[in-house]
Amino acid sequence: MDTSLADVFWPALALVLVFEGLMPFVAPGAWRRMFSEMLKLNDGQVRFFGLICLIAGALLWWWMA
Repeated sequence: MDTSLADVFWPALALVLVFEGLMPFVAPGAWRRMFSEMLKLNDGQVRFFGLICLIAGALLWWWMA
């Protein structure tokens, strides 16, 4: 099966937007509290969380390929 980047990119972006919008839609108060707690983290903690997300995403992508 020959798929182009656009065949994968747009559905993936749509799925990200669905997941990103789910929490503020379902529980806006909890989302706001969680966001305010995230603002208290220092740069190192935020970078570590970003690194873990990048690694998890890359591993999931590799596993699905």
